[in-house]
Amino acid sequence: MNLSDLAANMLQQRSTPDLIADALREAILRGIFQPGQSLRQDEIATQFGVSRIPVREALRQLEAEGLVTLHLNRSATVTELSLLEVQEICEIRSALEVTALGLAISNLSEADLEKAAMILNRASSAIAQRLCKSIAFAKINWEFHATLYAAAERPRLLKMIKTLHVNLERYVHLQMPEMDDWERSQKEHYQLLDACRERDTKGAIKLLKRHIDSTAKQLMHQLL
Repeated sequence: MNLSDLAANMLQQRSTPDLIADALREAILRGIFQPGQSLRQDEIATQFGVSRIPVREALRQLEAEGLVTLHLNRSATVTELSLLEVQEICEIRSALEVTALGLAISNLSEADLEKAAMILNRASSAIAQRLCKSIAFAKINWEFHATLYAAAERPRLLKMIKTLHVNLERYVHLQMPEMDDWERSQKEHYQLLDACRERDTKGAIKLLKRHIDSTAKQLMHQLL
């Protein structure tokens, strides 16, 4: 799949800056656009069959998410994170997600817990059949965590956490085949879900922090 394919899929619905941003975001996460690569607005506009105005608006959205850097000469590049910046994002993510989970646990309904379990079971089935790709696993991973955090009823906090996930997702996507870490991650997810079911806030927070910090450590090692 390339940007043209993503553009065609999006434009079957309607042409808006939001949909263009969705396609470009997906292209960045899939590695179609690499960190540091220039994004030519005229070429993107041609592929989407639109003017440069909605492309520019889409790039502004991605700039706010930290995925794109806009320059004074109106050019744009895919943001390239340094090792220190990746480490900082991991540290912020750990702090915010622990806060979200701590607020969420007492509010989690049986429906929330069942939904989270179904997400994990779907992922485990795909992994067992060797059908899960790194980018698909990253999306399922976010879906699981977001299901738990949503019960915190802190939409701004959840939005901030999602932005951090997106910023790291492209690096996890590139490194995941080498990390071969899906089974460990799934085991930790199930342990976290069990702690949430038992309303063990202290235990769940401890498990989550260890889970995030372990993933961050492996990612940092692969990026060295």
